[in-house]
Amino acid sequence: MLNLEKVGKVIFMKSNLRNYLRSKAHNTEPTVMVGKEGASDAVVFALDQSLLHHELVKVKFQSQKDKLKELSNELAKKTNSELISTIGFISIYYRASEKKLIEIPKSLLR
Repeated sequence: MLNLEKVGKVIFMKSNLRNYLRSKAHNTEPTVMVGKEGASDAVVFALDQSLLHHELVKVKFQSQKDKLKELSNELAKKTNSELISTIGFISIYYRASEKKLIEIPKSLLR
C-alpha cells in the first residue's frame, strides 16, 4: 500500500514519496506529448498504456500551455494516476502496477 492520506474524497501522496518518485523520473524523457487537441482520447490512451508499461511517465505539453494545470489534473483523473509534479511544461504521473517495476523503499511506505 502506498503512503497516501485521504482528506475528504481527495487522496494526497506524502511529500517524501513524491520527492522520491520525482527523482526517479529526473533522467527519463517524456513519452507522451499533448498537442493542440488537449487531453483527447488518444492522449489519455497513450498515457494509460505508458503507465501500464512504465509506472512513472513524463508528459510534455507542446500547446495548450495556458491550461496546463487543468489538463494535468484531468489526465491524472482519467488515467487513475497520481500527478507527482509539474515543472515548466512537463508533468510527471505515477500509477503502480502489478509488476512493481519501481521499487519503493520500505521507509517511504510508512
